[in-house]
Amino acid sequence: MGFIKEFKEFAMKGNVMDMAVGVIIGAAFGKIVSSLVDDVLMPLVGMVTGNVDFTGLAFQIGEGEEAAVLKYGNFIQNTVDFIIVAFCIFLMLKGINKLNRKKEEPAPEPEAPKGPTQEELLAEIRDLLKQK
Repeated sequence: MGFIKEFKEFAMKGNVMDMAVGVIIGAAFGKIVSSLVDDVLMPLVGMVTGNVDFTGLAFQIGEGEEAAVLKYGNFIQNTVDFIIVAFCIFLMLKGINKLNRKKEEPAPEPEAPKGPTQEELLAEIRDLLKQK
């Protein structure tokens, strides 16, 4: 029974719940960005490159059943997806950080300490040691 209780405490911690929400939102965000890439950007890129469908690009090595097919078009498509997702996340985090900076007020500068400086105290200690 202790194992189940320990797991429940772990699963209900704030960090784990935040991570779960982040994964779910990230998956949904990934679908949106994939649709943006597949349905909006790649057709435009295809127009520029002569209507080349990147997902269909492949290179076959060998003949027959033993042939290896390198689908580099899918790799190009996934690389573009990654770059766009990374850029969108960068912009989102940049905006969030900008909002957080506005909320934080600058800390007041500490007042200069009143009284003798460090050098004056050391000189006083030196003089007292000389007298002894």
